[in-house]
Amino acid sequence: KGAILRDMAPHLPAGVHFVPAHPVAGTENSGPDAGFAELFVERWCILTPPSGAEPAAVERLAAFWRLLGAKVEIMSAEHHDLVLGITSHLPHLIAYTIVGTADELSQVTRSEVLQFSAGGFRDFTRIAASDPTMWRDVFLANKEAVLEMLGRFNEDLATLTRAIRRGDGETLFNQFSRTRAIRRAIVEIGQDSAAPDFGRPHPELPDVPLPRPYAAED
Repeated sequence: KGAILRDMAPHLPAGVHFVPAHPVAGTENSGPDAGFAELFVERWCILTPPSGAEPAAVERLAAFWRLLGAKVEIMSAEHHDLVLGITSHLPHLIAYTIVGTADELSQVTRSEVLQFSAGGFRDFTRIAASDPTMWRDVFLANKEAVLEMLGRFNEDLATLTRAIRRGDGETLFNQFSRTRAIRRAIVEIGQDSAAPDFGRPHPELPDVPLPRPYAAED
């Protein structure tokens, strides 16, 4: 949002109150046809008013988003860009990279990646299906925060690489335990579901018992 405020500032007439808003909601689909009635319900919308913005104008916009069911948070554009750099922008960059790496494998291996993809990889492909034009612009507009977060990520990745190379199971275990606690905290504050497999629907098992080819014969 910092780049948007900088670009808009010279063009705003006197008396016009420009307050950027970022609804943290959506799917990998884009455009009006991808919307649905509950899109913003219980989701955060971040307002980033510039310094000197009229409080009444900010409150009018906040009231608008609350009517759509959103929860409203107000922060500076700089802080917004840093927070979203790690919670949204970096994950998208990682997803594009992982799926791109799979695509560059040999034809035989790539077909097996698609056939035997586990839930984690499928989640990355969903993120990587997001609008490439929009995300190209996001990365370039927020490049300072993205590069900072990417630098920290590369440092952590290098630490894990060294641990695997050296057979350092303790470092791996400590890192995985710490990140597991973060996942639990996200569920506890209601930002995601604790349902198995992220609440995805699964076909019900048939009423007839499944065959047991290895069961002992009577």
